[in-house]
Amino acid sequence: MLHKTEESQTASPAAPVCTTEKCTDAVARAERLDKIARNHILASSGVGLVPIPIVDIAGVMGVHLDLIKKLSTEYGVPFDKSLGKSILTSLLSGLFPVAIAGTVMSLLKFVPVIGQTAGAVTLPVLFGASTYAVHKVFVLHYEAGGTLLDLNPAKMKQYFSEQFLAGKSVAANLREGTAKNSA
Repeated sequence: MLHKTEESQTASPAAPVCTTEKCTDAVARAERLDKIARNHILASSGVGLVPIPIVDIAGVMGVHLDLIKKLSTEYGVPFDKSLGKSILTSLLSGLFPVAIAGTVMSLLKFVPVIGQTAGAVTLPVLFGASTYAVHKVFVLHYEAGGTLLDLNPAKMKQYFSEQFLAGKSVAANLREGTAKNSA
């Protein structure tokens, strides 16, 4: 998801052609999910640039909640903001060292020039990666027919951590692509 190779963009001669309505719906959903992920990763990365300490962390939580709400709508799952916050807190606690680093980087923004520069380099990627991981966890859970009520964050922490690591490069690549497109 989010990063296509040249191979995946060109169909091989043996590749089946998707002609059924269900297949078309699946392709359309995948495109919508990709757009939702991309928009929220970029929004999280942008929030990482907010120069006011702690406001950035509150902002990224808002982006995550909006992401969960949009994914819930896509899958027809009822959304509950308090339950979403609870799940996010539990998932993100699995990244405690990273969360502490993110908070420290946010607080370092109080230090003129050095702190603001360090925050501007580090936080957008960390926030983007966490958004990517939240997206992957909820898509996996909803694809399996789950709801907010039956998502077990403790069982998802390992998957969340793996996706967070993968999300670092996705977030960095999206930021670079956006910067190149706007130049």
